[in-house]
Formats: sequence, C-alpha cells, structure tokens
Amino acid sequence: MSTSNNNSERSRPLCMIPGPVEMSDTVLKANSTPATAHTDPVFSEAFGQVIEKLRTVVGTKDGQPFVIAGSGTLGWDQTAANLVEEGENVLVLSNGYFGEGLADCMETYGAQVTCLRAEPGKRQPLAEIAQALRAKKYKLVTVTQVDTSTGVLADVKGVADLVKEHSPETLVVVDGVCATAAERLYFDQWGVDVVVTASQKALGSPPGISVVVASQKALSVLAARKTRVPAYYVNWNRWLPIMKSYEARAPKYFATPCVQAIFALNTSLTEILSSSMEKVFAAHEQTAARVRAAVNKWELSTVATAPELCSNAMTAVWLPETIKAADLLPKLKARGVVAAGGILSGKAHRYFRLGHMGISATRDNGFVDATLRAVAEALEECGHGAAAAATGRSSPPRL
Repeated sequence: MSTSNNNSERSRPLCMIPGPVEMSDTVLKANSTPATAHTDPVFSEAFGQVIEKLRTVVGTKDGQPFVIAGSGTLGWDQTAANLVEEGENVLVLSNGYFGEGLADCMETYGAQVTCLRAEPGKRQPLAEIAQALRAKKYKLVTVTQVDTSTGVLADVKGVADLVKEHSPETLVVVDGVCATAAERLYFDQWGVDVVVTASQKALGSPPGISVVVASQKALSVLAARKTRVPAYYVNWNRWLPIMKSYEARAPKYFATPCVQAIFALNTSLTEILSSSMEKVFAAHEQTAARVRAAVNKWELSTVATAPELCSNAMTAVWLPETIKAADLLPKLKARGVVAAGGILSGKAHRYFRLGHMGISATRDNGFVDATLRAVAEALEECGHGAAAAATGRSSPPRL
C-alpha cells in the first residue's frame, strides 16, 4: 500500500477522533466526482466491487453484504427489524454506551432483552456468558467488538465459540462499527452471523454508508419469519435483489444509492486490499502498541483495564484528577489535533479518546506521531509534568 498522502501538508487540524477518520487523497477525490446516475455502468461496476471486497474484509465466502445510505446505527435497525420478532429473547453484551444503545434498539423492535453489563473498562467473563446461554434460549446474542465509549475490545471468537457449544441455533451479531478493518474478525471461521459496520471508521471513507454483512443462516431466519418485517427502508427482502443485481453489474432500483460515497468506499477498499488483511490487522496492532506506550510514558492509564482488553482502533485515556477533558481538548486543537472527550454518563469529563485507525495506522504519514506530541504538550500545559517525556517512535508499520 502506498504511503503517500498529500493532505498531510495541511492547514487544518488532524481529525484523530474514533471516527470519522482521516482519508487518503484518492478517497477524497473519488468522493468529489460529478453527478452520476445510479444506473451508469461505471457506478454499477463500483457498487459491485464494493460488495465483493467487503466479503474479503470480513472473511466470508458467501455472506451477503447490504450497503445502504445511512449511519452505523442504521445497521442496528437492519438487524433488529429483519431478524427479531415480537417477544423473542436477545442477549446483549454491553461494554459501554453503544452496547446500551444496541439493547435499546432491540427493545424498540419488540425483543425481550437480557443485558449483561460490564464495569467500565472491562468485559463480561466468558463463564457469565455461558451461564446466560444455558439459562434461556436466545434468538440473537449481540457483542460490540469495540465499544467506542471505552475502547474495550470484546472477545468475539470466545463468544461465538460459546454460542456454538451451548446454543448453536442462536445468531451471533457483531457491532463492528469501530472495529471492522482494524480488529481481527474471521466471519466464516468464527461462525459470525451478522457484522454491522459503517464507512467512516477503519473502512476509511466518508460517513454516510451503513454496511451490514449477513450469513446465509441469518438470511434463512429472515425467510422463515412468521410475521412481516416491521420496517420499510431497512427491509432486507427489498434490498436483497438490489444487492444481487448490482453485484451482477445490473442496476436495480429500490432507493437511490449514495453514489459518490460508494465511489469513495470502493476506492478505500481497493487501497486496504492492496495488502493482505493480516498485514492491515498487524499495522493497527503495532500502531496501538505505540499509543499505549505513550500513555504509559505520560503516567496515565487506559480506560480498558488490561492490555488484552485494549482496542487497536482507538484508545480511551483517563485524565489526572486535576485535568478535565474540556481543559485538554482546546489545547490539542490549538496544536492541530482534534481528539474526542468521553461519553460515559457521569464520567465523560474524566477521560479523552483518540482514534488511530485506517490510514493513520497503516501509512507512514506522521499522523499518530503528531497526535502523541500534541497530547504530551497539551497535558504539560495543563500542569501534568509527566507528559513532557512523551513521544518518540520506532520505525512505522508499512503495508
């Protein structure tokens, strides 16, 4: 993968939040193409390629991608509306704000939700999940691979293995919005049934596309419904022929696709897959390790309470008691970096969050270095002297 990126010569701040992320110049150019009909053969080719490339990114041979205009949250609606019928049981594993939101969405569509909540910075022990699976039959179990509120990485493989052992008919649903193309996930090998994600994070393109990949098992559950899908726009029965037609390079209409955003996503997927996914995962792991090393030098701690719980796509960092997020973030922006504050209820002021996914992790563009320097300087300006030793790096990961 090329390491060039002209927009690194910038007069604007780096966007180093946990998404939207920085994008390559070629992706930005693809997003700014002239008006194009959704029936144009050039667009049909791009859309068909997106569907095919998404299978490679998540590791499936026959999973069905749904690529629909909307945010990552729309993927929750897609999953709940199509796969859950009124009164069915759903087990939600919540590691933070987004796990709670997914539970709320499931309840909105009539699910009877059991929510296993972890303390901030932790995840549920596998034994607790196994006990829940033995106690009741669930239509779905949902797991947020990276909860963006905490930076905690879930054990998706461990959860999927438990489902296979204790309740093989249960569908495994992964919220991968802040994980897909950054964290390891092997859809077919692990036995995942649904991955929900979006265009604006490690997929490296502008916001505006809800991406869901559903297994054939999930589609068979949809086909066997006893009741109608209680939605119009997200009804997969309407979208499935659209996806199949575009993959065959034959445009078909249900709702107008987001043409430029799909051009941009296709460009970004091409860049990602110019290397192997194993190298992409390794680059994110190496970059995340550098960020965590800097956090240690600052004598701070991650919200995730152990190294194996830390995401490779983003890092949430507790601030010293004397510093609030509102003190730090403006000083970061003055140094050319936009970071995010916390979003956990009652604790939002106590921590900040950095994104390091997509080209920030996989290219030698200096984005992460600049961010770590800015954080160290801003912390020092806020009175945290331990940050002065902060930045340095070894050779960058290259794809």
